Amino acid sequence: MLDIPVDHHSTVPPYEQLRQGIIARVRSGELAAGTKIPTVRALAATLKLAPNTVARAYRELEQDGVLETRGRLGSFIASSGDPTRDLAGRAATEYVAVIRRLGLDDDAAVRYLHAALGEAHTPL
Repeated sequence: MLDIPVDHHSTVPPYEQLRQGIIARVRSGELAAGTKIPTVRALAATLKLAPNTVARAYRELEQDGVLETRGRLGSFIASSGDPTRDLAGRAATEYVAVIRRLGLDDDAAVRYLHAALGEAHTPL
């Protein structure tokens, strides 16, 4: 069973804490590709969360390519494993394209990036 701590007093929403916890376990290898994860209701009961909270985390993880749903068989860690590097690379490429369209130089791009990182409230 997934034992992911969820702090109900945190400013980070519970679904996001759960999403980040699953991603951390995929990155560490604790959850390998093909690993079956608990049903929404089972995990919600274990973590004392609303089923909709767990469903939202699962939905976002599926959209990000971390989970795959196999119909009645349930949800599994995707065979692609941790897609964060690919997603981060695409986001960086898109950011550079926007900076270029705006006519900003590299120094300005880096300043905006540092400002955005300084404002981020959720850990990477």
